[in-house]
Amino acid sequence: MFVARIAALAAAALCAASVADAKTLRWASQGDALTLDPHAQNEGPTSGMNAHVYEPLISRDPSLSKVPALALSWKAIAPDTWEFKLRPDVKFSDGTPFTADDVVFSYNRALAPTSDFRAYISSIKEVKAIDPLTVHIITNGPNPILPDYASSILIMSKAWAEKHNVTKPQSFKDKEETYAVRNAMGTGAFTVKQRDPDVKTVMAKNPTYWGAKDFPASPDELVYTPIKEPATRVAALISGQVDFVLDAPLQDIARIKQTPGLKTEETAQVRSIFLGLDMGAAELKYSDVKGKNPFADKRVRQAMYQAIDIDAIKAKVMRNFAAPAGLVTSPGVHGYTKDLDKRLKFDVASAKKLMADAGYPNGFSVVLDCPNDRYNNDEQICQAVTGMLAQIGIKVDLQARSKTLHFPKIQKKDSSFFLLGWGVPTLDSHYVFTYLYQTNDAAKKVGGYNLTNYSNAKMDELTDCILKEVDQAKRDKMIADAWKLAIEDMPYLPLHHQLIVWSMSDKVTIPIFANDSPNFKYSKMK
Repeated sequence: MFVARIAALAAAALCAASVADAKTLRWASQGDALTLDPHAQNEGPTSGMNAHVYEPLISRDPSLSKVPALALSWKAIAPDTWEFKLRPDVKFSDGTPFTADDVVFSYNRALAPTSDFRAYISSIKEVKAIDPLTVHIITNGPNPILPDYASSILIMSKAWAEKHNVTKPQSFKDKEETYAVRNAMGTGAFTVKQRDPDVKTVMAKNPTYWGAKDFPASPDELVYTPIKEPATRVAALISGQVDFVLDAPLQDIARIKQTPGLKTEETAQVRSIFLGLDMGAAELKYSDVKGKNPFADKRVRQAMYQAIDIDAIKAKVMRNFAAPAGLVTSPGVHGYTKDLDKRLKFDVASAKKLMADAGYPNGFSVVLDCPNDRYNNDEQICQAVTGMLAQIGIKVDLQARSKTLHFPKIQKKDSSFFLLGWGVPTLDSHYVFTYLYQTNDAAKKVGGYNLTNYSNAKMDELTDCILKEVDQAKRDKMIADAWKLAIEDMPYLPLHHQLIVWSMSDKVTIPIFANDSPNFKYSKMK
């Protein structure tokens, strides 16, 4: 009896020690993931959250280089065929084996009409399971950058999706509710313990994770809390209520750096912030101009561009954590060049003349749709733009709202003028062209975020050719030509490329990712 009691006490002590040793990383940012459905919303924080549970065939390391994930290797075995050799002995967190059938199912799901990832894989003709650990992806003609796109298509369990009636992605813009919106089950480093949208998300280390041996020091638990108010996020970090803040307000960065026990990591983000204009509609939905569309006149678009004092926004709104942009893509993206990334001169007098020449000497009114919890100081950027456009007679009715309302609104093309930010997960210009510039065509699965109604047959042709061209010199020439056309046609008004700052306790170590998506399996806690 005595020996048994000693053994019980020892076991209890060991259990207590293991609980004490368990490490929880508490983190916050201004806006929650929009959904846990991995194919429903192509939005950075949403994809970043989901990538802790689900995995792609190919992943990105902290330098954003491609590394094996669920695929150990990949190669082109024919001009139109890529072969992926899958990682053996991988299980989903419910214990079911991962096989080629799950890859086929997930890619077909990502091609469904309600998927926000269709443009990633629009060139795919067929996905075939050759054997349990071999997949062939056949494309419509060559696609030299398919592996870059494969790094963003997360893999679901076919059996789990069928069991829970989620074989098709959630229609986010229609506010559809499905089991996959609040529940997730993948092969990744973490599992979902609790999901209360806009309140709290708790993830636990996946005990069956195939890569656990490579990340032995990662946290046992992640607790995410969205904190919309900037001052409250900073207070939570300083007081120790959270260990990591993704997007501390830029005006507080100096204070955080000077606070004992805190530190920051900074880098240029692969994301550009810009304004979109509905230039293709016959009449703007939200303007006092009737019977015609002022944005259809390039002189108006150029006037708006030249009325924006981007240096003032950089200094006063962004606290210099921004790089003025002439392109809607950033350094680090293939096809970006400094020569192309030059802004038109800030010139209010020239802008006023352009407005008069276009027939709007007294300006007009228009509604600007802006998120207030997505990008760094997004609402403040829109407020600054509103004041600047007033100088040329454009009376802007600024309507700022949460991203949970902003994105469905603009995706339904229920906006005349909007703020958007665009990251490039593939690190290739084609991604920008096919989503933002190609003529919106649901059947071709292109132009999914071209909410401007911009359409240019030459741009469409160039984008299609860029996807298939295997000669790098020819491809680069096409990309340069497409960017020149984008600059000339001006459906978007570029603002700046974001610089990001991650703020954290000095007990946390994590490499900063230029895509602004922390991957906490790479983190360590003292």
